[in-house]
Amino acid sequence: MNLVVANTLITKVKEKVIGMNVPRGKTPGEQFITLLAAELIDAMGTEQVPLSRRTDGRPNIILMAGLQGAGKTTAAAKLANWVNKNKLSSKTLLVAADIYRPAAIQQLQTLGARLNVDVYTEGQDVSPVKICRNALTKAVSEKYEYVIIDTAGRQVVDDRLMDELKQVKAAVSPDDVLLVVDAMTGQEAATLTARFNEDIGISGAILTKMDGDTRGGSALSVRGVSGKPIKFIGVGEGIDDLEPFFPDRMASRILGLGDIQSLLEKATESIDKEQMTEIGKKMQKGQFDFNDFMAQSQSVKKIGGMANMIKMLPGVAGKITDEMIFETEKKLKKHETIILAMTAEERSNPDLVTLRGGNKEKSASATERRKSLAKQTGLTVEDVEGFVTEFINMKKMMQKNLKGMDVDAMNSPEGAPMKTEGMLKTEAKQAKKIKPSRGGGGGFGK
Repeated sequence: MNLVVANTLITKVKEKVIGMNVPRGKTPGEQFITLLAAELIDAMGTEQVPLSRRTDGRPNIILMAGLQGAGKTTAAAKLANWVNKNKLSSKTLLVAADIYRPAAIQQLQTLGARLNVDVYTEGQDVSPVKICRNALTKAVSEKYEYVIIDTAGRQVVDDRLMDELKQVKAAVSPDDVLLVVDAMTGQEAATLTARFNEDIGISGAILTKMDGDTRGGSALSVRGVSGKPIKFIGVGEGIDDLEPFFPDRMASRILGLGDIQSLLEKATESIDKEQMTEIGKKMQKGQFDFNDFMAQSQSVKKIGGMANMIKMLPGVAGKITDEMIFETEKKLKKHETIILAMTAEERSNPDLVTLRGGNKEKSASATERRKSLAKQTGLTVEDVEGFVTEFINMKKMMQKNLKGMDVDAMNSPEGAPMKTEGMLKTEAKQAKKIKPSRGGGGGFGK
């Protein structure tokens, strides 16, 4: 984190917190965290700053800038995907204006084909300025709504790079000039943003490789040093792993308080509610099978993996180490490997594999199947036995926890599980027994 920004933050917090009265119902610690959160949010820009939107019929033009290795070409494709998915544009044009980096044009064409987004290129023998002018002419005549220009990067900031960017900017008059910065460079990200803004004038930044709370220093530094907002962050390698930057949510992650809003948004986008409802009903009846387990595992991956999901959970974020997450993900991969080695019959009828005790013949058969799975997967028998134990325990726990719930209501747009009359009566009795207490501290953000 930039030293000047850090010192400014500390000074502001000191001035406000020393001598401040603590409201009734809050501890000094809770009050301090609330105040610190507010200052973090202020340092990062208070509100989410959206892309510019034109209303005069001219295409919205976004110029992407940055150094080599920051992920600029990939960020351009991700941004095209984002504007299309969020219905900002029904017709988007990617422009390959990086004529220097080997395979840059081919990379953009490959990404464009994958996203079904048009890519404009004239190869490597035409100047970037001419390519951009011709692309804009095409976009206007063919009524493209967004034009996203991928420009060349350099290993370091140099005058030639800046002159070329200035010429391209003058030629197309972009609505947004977004600097793509690698968040792993820490406070250097802020210095780079300030330099680009001074030389060519930018409207905001995209921080890539932000899939970790420890990189919040970059987010804090960029606005403080350059005065320009972060508009998007890259949170993974997938084409969907680009999201708008919300200062309040980032502050919450930095403080280890989670980010439930982003988690819910990702879940809504990624999870098939009908499938989850069906799995929930099977859980209630104790009919959860290995196919359902795989479906849930895939849903977690769509949200961004176990690491991203855990870091967004309030009460969990900040308490789970990267090593613990790594071990959990490693275990899940083992579980998937075991399931993929099963026959279709075994996946849909878990008893064929999990049975222990009871009918001696069936139990012996299940034991042999577990040994066979260990051989097929190259894992130990203990690995397979451990997975079976976890599967049985999870199945029992889910059946118990979902008892009496309306699973259809759980996956309704409202999202709240409906409770049975008996459950409501039990809760009412318990509420009467609770003695008044000081309560917890208020939250922050949206």
